[in-house]
Amino acid sequence: MPAWRKVALTGLLVLVAFAILCGLGIWQMQRLAWKNGLIAMVEERVEKPAVPLPEESEWPAVNREEDEYRKVTLSGEFRHDLEAPVFTTLDDPKFGLNGAGYWILTPLRLPDGSIVMVNRGFVPIERKDPATRPEGQVDGEVDVTGLLRMPERGNLFTPDADPGANAWFVRDPASIAEARNLDRVAPFFIDADATPNPGGLPIGGTTRVQFRNDHLGYALTWFGLALALGVVFAVWAAGQLRQNRNLAGHQPRQ
Repeated sequence: MPAWRKVALTGLLVLVAFAILCGLGIWQMQRLAWKNGLIAMVEERVEKPAVPLPEESEWPAVNREEDEYRKVTLSGEFRHDLEAPVFTTLDDPKFGLNGAGYWILTPLRLPDGSIVMVNRGFVPIERKDPATRPEGQVDGEVDVTGLLRMPERGNLFTPDADPGANAWFVRDPASIAEARNLDRVAPFFIDADATPNPGGLPIGGTTRVQFRNDHLGYALTWFGLALALGVVFAVWAAGQLRQNRNLAGHQPRQ
């Protein structure tokens, strides 16, 4: 194969790879902008004073972009008999507990009869059974302050919920409400703040409000690989063409 054709064919492949690497770099820059916006939004909202929970008539309009992480207050009575333990891991040592455990999502019945799921906080895996933490099963009307959160979404690796075994893996109020035969349930849930619960469990105030932001590093890596690929190809192509010219110059005349 002539050297120019080899260089041309290889160049097409390199161009495709170069475009892919640059595309990945651009995607990471877009993710960086999104993550910076998320961090700024969360920091702003969690520092604002708490506001009353939206009225039930306003619930359909509540959305992730405008409402998530808003600090709200609400009052009602917990239905501890219908709590749902959602498997999770806690890896923040400041709470004194870490490792596998559960978020305890408990329906809070409001005075008008509607229901909001409240994530009361984290319990270690051996305290899943409410009987192991009876002090925390508070009776009567309670006041709750926390952050409004939208339903979690699972991924390909998230196990399916098993309501019969009381096994849950994402915080999804609609799924829990359906399994518990509850109606008039808010399409969001509330992450309770760090106000201590009797007996110390569940541990509230564990909402993750700090996020890793490595997208700039990833973007620079992809762009760096694209640049390196271009340089290596240019050096190789120049060598191939130079070698071809040298061979042509030393061929004997006929």
